Amino acid sequence: MGYKVAVVGATGNVGREILTTLAERKFPADEVVALASERSVGVELSFGEKDVLKVRNLAEFDFAGTDIVMSSPGARVSAIFTPKAAAAGAVVIDNTSHFRMEPGVPLVVPEVNGAAIAGYAKRNIIANPNCATIQLVTALKPLHDLAPIKRLVVATYQSTSGSGKAAMDELFEQTRGIYVNEPVSRFQDVFTKQIAFNVIPHIDTFMDDGSTKEEWKLAVETNKILNADIRLTATCVRVPVFIGHAEAVNVEFRKPMDEDQAREALRSAPGVIVIDRREDEGYVTPAECAGEDAVFVSRIRKDPTVANGLNLWIVSDNLRKGAALNAVQIAEELISSHLRQAA
Repeated sequence: MGYKVAVVGATGNVGREILTTLAERKFPADEVVALASERSVGVELSFGEKDVLKVRNLAEFDFAGTDIVMSSPGARVSAIFTPKAAAAGAVVIDNTSHFRMEPGVPLVVPEVNGAAIAGYAKRNIIANPNCATIQLVTALKPLHDLAPIKRLVVATYQSTSGSGKAAMDELFEQTRGIYVNEPVSRFQDVFTKQIAFNVIPHIDTFMDDGSTKEEWKLAVETNKILNADIRLTATCVRVPVFIGHAEAVNVEFRKPMDEDQAREALRSAPGVIVIDRREDEGYVTPAECAGEDAVFVSRIRKDPTVANGLNLWIVSDNLRKGAALNAVQIAEELISSHLRQAA
C-alpha cells in the first residue's frame, strides 16, 4: 500500500503544479486529497491523465490517517492548519513563508541540504524555501563546496506567477488593454505600479531598513540553508513575465575560483544544467525554462573588480523547482529514508 497525501491550496498555481508533479513522478500515493477554501469545494482538478479530484473543504477536513500534507495556501492559512495537520500525525511540507525561519523546522532543498529532512521529527513540519532562494542555493552549493562564499550581490527578475494567478491575469489584461487603448488603471489590483511593459523594484512589504521582505527572505534563507556567514544583499524586481525567475548573481569567494572550475562543478551538480556559450542564444531565459525541472546557469564569467569574484545568470521555473518539484522531492526523500510505508 502507498501513502495518503493531502494537497492544501490545491486550486492555486502551486497547488495545481504539485498535483501535476506528483502524477508525473508516480509518487506512491494510494489516495490524494485536494483541499482548498469553502468557495472552491466541488471544483474538479486533473490528476494525471485519467483521474479527476474534487476539491474538499480544508476547514472541515480531518487529517487523521494522512501521511503527508503538501501545503501552499498562503502564510496566514498555513499558520492555522499546518499545526493541526502535524498534531494529527501527518508530516507537513509547507510552501509558505510562515515556518521557514522557525527553530526546529528544517528548511530544505534536497540537492543542497537533504540531510536536514531528518529534523522533521521535532515538529512534523518541513519548510519549502522561497522560490528565488531555491534556485540560488541550488546553483551556489557546488561552488560553495569548492571555495567558501564570502559575499553575494543578487538582482532578481521575478515573474508574475510568483504572486499567484490574479497577478498573471493582471499582466495579461494590462497588456491587452494597452493595445486597445484602455486605461491600465482598470486592471491594477495586485501590483503597486503598472506591470505590463514595465519592471517593479518592489516585492512584498517594505522593512525599516528600506529592504523589502522578499529581499530579507533571500538573505536569511540562504544563510539558514547554505552558511550563516555569507553576506547577501539583494534587489528583487517583478518583471512582465508569466513563468520563470531569473537572477543576476555576483559571488565573492574566500579563495580563488576560476571560470573553468565553476563550470565543471556546476555541470556535475544534481539539478543544475549549464548552458554557457559566448554567442547569440548561448544562455537561458525564462521563456526556455518554463516547464523544466532544472536550474539553469549561464553567463559564467570573472568579475575583474573584486578578488575571487564571479558573475552568474541563474534561471528556473518558479512553479516547478521553485515550489512544487522541490516539495515533491522532499516528500520522496522523506519516504525513502524516514517514513515506513503502510503495511
